[in-house]
Amino acid sequence: MARNILILGASYGSLLGTKLLMAGHNVSLVCRKNTADLINREGTEVRIKLRDEKEHRSIFSRDLPGKLDAVTPADVDVSRYDMVGLAMQEPQYTNHTVRVLMIKIAAAKLPCLSIMNMPPLPYLKRIPALAGMDLEEAYTNAQVWERFEPSLVTLCSPDPQAFRPPEEKANVLHVGLPTNFKASAFADDKHNKVLRELEADIEAVTLDGQDVPVKLKVFDSLFVPLAKWSMLLTGNYRCITPTEPQSIRDAVHGDLSRSQAIYDHVDGIARKLGADPADQVPFAKYAKAAESLLKPSSAARAVAAARRSSSASTSW
Repeated sequence: MARNILILGASYGSLLGTKLLMAGHNVSLVCRKNTADLINREGTEVRIKLRDEKEHRSIFSRDLPGKLDAVTPADVDVSRYDMVGLAMQEPQYTNHTVRVLMIKIAAAKLPCLSIMNMPPLPYLKRIPALAGMDLEEAYTNAQVWERFEPSLVTLCSPDPQAFRPPEEKANVLHVGLPTNFKASAFADDKHNKVLRELEADIEAVTLDGQDVPVKLKVFDSLFVPLAKWSMLLTGNYRCITPTEPQSIRDAVHGDLSRSQAIYDHVDGIARKLGADPADQVPFAKYAKAAESLLKPSSAARAVAAARRSSSASTSW
């Protein structure tokens, strides 16, 4: 059965969207008008390397069994969708038209799967140790999340590393590290049925008889996606320097002992909140993966772009 999935954010969101399209589901990407017009005219292109292949393959949405369209926030009809993917950077949800759309999504009680680096506030409220804490100050505008029921929001660790090549159009995404999206289950079995259906459909996809990386993996633990916290603090955000951003590889391997200290410290915080060691990714495994991450993180690139233009500018 083909599901209809709404994904807010056409940059990183196009990776999850492409995996769903390959599995035969239909996807709408929410983005700015110029990007929506481009995607509706030309589709999307995601470049990904299959196991044991030296070169990236280009996967074009127009060649896939699922149907893709792109839409601006004001033009979304929420009644069309079975699930929502949240793939924008956290500050972007404060945009007026996006906030209005979020109100509609919350009112429709649609289950939301986040692939944001910043966990949505309703998801954190599902963690018993955090449920009563005042976390609102951590968000650009916490009112964006106040209408959402925590049971309808879950988090998916954005482990795959991908970026828009600056020389390409806005409908192209290059995957540098094709790891898996690791999602916590919803609180409701009805929504988990859909989530596990998507998991199984993506797992079954092949390309020319070969397995296609970047799976959706569903876990019962609330803490599996929080393994990303250690990676973000050790690598992604240390790409930001006083001058030009450095690569994730250099941020991690420039001082490996310090990197491990940061990584272990953040892991320790997650364990105090209730995480099991089995929920987390060993530092050695992360450090090995970081060797191939030769570009700065998206956060570092956004900061650098803001410095150059003297005003923040990020892509949906």
